[in-house]
Amino acid sequence: MTEGFDSIEDVEKIDKEDIYSKVVRAGKRTYFFDVKATRRNDFYLTITESKKRIGRDGKFYFEKHKIFLYKEDFEKFAEGLNDVVEYIRANQPELEEQHELVAEEIGVTSNEFTSIEFDDLDK
Repeated sequence: MTEGFDSIEDVEKIDKEDIYSKVVRAGKRTYFFDVKATRRNDFYLTITESKKRIGRDGKFYFEKHKIFLYKEDFEKFAEGLNDVVEYIRANQPELEEQHELVAEEIGVTSNEFTSIEFDDLDK
């Protein structure tokens, strides 16, 4: 069982008691960073990703994924996250470079695009 909890019911009860929360809206996703406490008053973090989806019936619902992060893992988690973010920033081609690569793959050069003026749309 999870450290500090005797049963899954304990986790669910505590899960409702937020000590501190931070909401981050990022495009189509929303992230919730919630500080919670065990019965022994040990703080831990839940990170929830929420995405709005459309069901087969056409109604909206939210798909959620949750991570529980305990204080003994904070440092290693932060180091890992920082490491991969720095790697991406250093190695990810810029957006313009990505467009050029896609154009090369499909055999289009930048001078093959047509320039259209808004005035031309009325004709």
